[in-house]
Amino acid sequence: MSRGSDAGQGPAVRLGGLTKRYGRNRGVESLTLEVARGEVLGFLGPNGAGKSTTIRLVMGLSRPNAGSVQVLGGSPREVAVRRRIGYLPGELRLFPALSGRDLLDRLAHIHGGVSAVDIDSLAARLGAELDRPLRALSKGNRQKIGLVLAFMHRPELLVLDEPTSGLDPLLQDEFARLIRERVADGATVFLSSHDLDEVERVVDRVAIIREGRLVAVDTVSGLRERAPRVVQLHLDHVPAQAVLAAIPGVRVIDRRGDGVSLEVNGSMAPLLRAIGDMGATDLVARPAGLDEIFRAFYRGTDVDEGPLAS
Repeated sequence: MSRGSDAGQGPAVRLGGLTKRYGRNRGVESLTLEVARGEVLGFLGPNGAGKSTTIRLVMGLSRPNAGSVQVLGGSPREVAVRRRIGYLPGELRLFPALSGRDLLDRLAHIHGGVSAVDIDSLAARLGAELDRPLRALSKGNRQKIGLVLAFMHRPELLVLDEPTSGLDPLLQDEFARLIRERVADGATVFLSSHDLDEVERVVDRVAIIREGRLVAVDTVSGLRERAPRVVQLHLDHVPAQAVLAAIPGVRVIDRRGDGVSLEVNGSMAPLLRAIGDMGATDLVARPAGLDEIFRAFYRGTDVDEGPLAS
């Protein structure tokens, strides 16, 4: 990803020791994170991990119990700052009686200086239906309108929560191209998604949140380097699962017939020594994919420590 020309102005998003609680319920705890200008950050976590809480804090829609939020050098509660942000919430609520075109025209007027050409171009690229009442549109078609709303004023920062929800694969590809174009123009993207393929294609770094706390912030390649390898073995004599699990750094994922799938942390040497007497007929080892890395953090698997969140 190319960086914006104004990268020297400080980070686009700076969260310092951010804590938000809802009574006895946890939101986020001591969350510290920076997103550089021109960067695409993927923000990952299952439901209830604190993703939406973090996004509401970034957008100034919620006040923290402790810590600080700085967006584009100011407070997200300032109108001047909000005008420079494009936001797509995870739960998109639109005015049901309006058509897409009516809604876009009204919000373009509020933003000021929004090009009708940009609106029409975005709508055409995404296949958005502009002339039907919003209440008559499917979830996917409403999502297209939401994306046009987020992108149309060429914001400096895009905050997108599950942006491709309801979109078909071809439109997901178009969304990825749109992200790359806007980043090339200097925009910053804070992207929360459950679609790990989508995240892997467009992000510079990944931040993983678990139970309200950041557990890792790194590039995808950096996470892979310190994540478990996935090894698939075919053996003449498949030993008991306990025998395989006793090999240092090995966890058994699956057993089917003469095939065994393993997750290996650290050196492969102990496994290679152990399978010498098992009649191995085939071995395939590959780095973990982003989905496997993500699940490893949520299983509590020991992933070698690298640039973790503070």
